[in-house]
Amino acid sequence: MALDPDDSRPPYQQVSSSLRASILTKKPGFETGDKLPSGPELAKHFGVARGTVDKALDLLRTEGLIVTRQGSGSFVRERTSRPVGLRPHLEAAFEQQQVTLDFAGFSSETLHNALQEPLDKVRSGRLAPESITVRLLLPDTTAPMAVPVLVDGLQDEAALRQRARSIALTNAGGIAHSVEMLAELGLVQKASVQVKVHRASSLFKLYILNRQEAFFGFYPLRERTVAIDDTDHTFYDVTGKDTTLFHHAAGPDDASLGSQYVQQAQMWFDSVWSTIAYERQS
Repeated sequence: MALDPDDSRPPYQQVSSSLRASILTKKPGFETGDKLPSGPELAKHFGVARGTVDKALDLLRTEGLIVTRQGSGSFVRERTSRPVGLRPHLEAAFEQQQVTLDFAGFSSETLHNALQEPLDKVRSGRLAPESITVRLLLPDTTAPMAVPVLVDGLQDEAALRQRARSIALTNAGGIAHSVEMLAELGLVQKASVQVKVHRASSLFKLYILNRQEAFFGFYPLRERTVAIDDTDHTFYDVTGKDTTLFHHAAGPDDASLGSQYVQQAQMWFDSVWSTIAYERQS
């Protein structure tokens, strides 16, 4: 398997991306506990130097996808519950024909940023899903919330909620534009982005990819001071970029811990979406 000559990434990143996709999609030989081909075998397979393979494996070890046992080789690591980065999993999810992405959280700002790379690859033809369906479940910022609130007396402040609303609308709108444009350009057969809100403050974030992987993390609360209309506001806020995500992947059967977690996360999302969530008025 030769590397893509049009791919601008260094060879080791291309190799790691290919191996990552095989692991995340559970291709035969790349399931939990499976031993990876040896370094020389991988070098021959990809047509690269052994050092390139070593760098690729180092990257996968850093991400926690594989573990190397001295004298035995590298093995696919159990991935039911551990801190992870979202981006490589998103890219692997977009290699499927039908892509589904459910998000529950505060503003979808992190998701908006993380989606740009796989969407760029769809635009360039390097990824070619048939359909993309995105559902965003966000808090209703038109009513008082647990956060953001002023530090002084935990008082509600409409200006802070309006700021949060603006951030959420900007990022949700950016996701909708980027995804739906793919269908307009004829790059995917179907693309849709739906946004609903609910009357609860988001103190955690949840991503569900293709109903097979779930990522969960608690928002850290931070004290911040920002100027709104030339007036400083000191308030408690959630910080999505500092959230540690834990990954749960569906296993080979419904009884596995990963499968149970993903199923319960999907049931929770679907129940909120279909009952107490509603479309936000602009």
